[in-house]
Amino acid sequence: MTDITYDDFARVDIRVGRIIQVVDFPKARKPAYKLRIDFGALGVKTSSAQITKHYAREDLQDRLVLAVVNFPPRQIADFFSEVLTLGVMLGDADVALVQPDRDVPLGSRIA
Repeated sequence: MTDITYDDFARVDIRVGRIIQVVDFPKARKPAYKLRIDFGALGVKTSSAQITKHYAREDLQDRLVLAVVNFPPRQIADFFSEVLTLGVMLGDADVALVQPDRDVPLGSRIA
């Protein structure tokens, strides 16, 4: 583990968003979904998420999630992932999403 400063952490912009669309992503190397996430005033962003093991598409619709919104877009097959949806890595293809425990305004920043 490498130590970072508080200033390093403060540069990572983590926001609350609501999943508004979930689509299968068969072109991804590992099973994944294409997500469209609403971040309120920040707009709607896209994300590729390898969360198919424990989450069905219908279970993800309207779910609040946390995502890093200030990474540069990353191309995955023919799709541009604009944000990194955050989850706890429990094993290979075994991810538990990180989310607020109650309804909060979209776009809220994590402190």
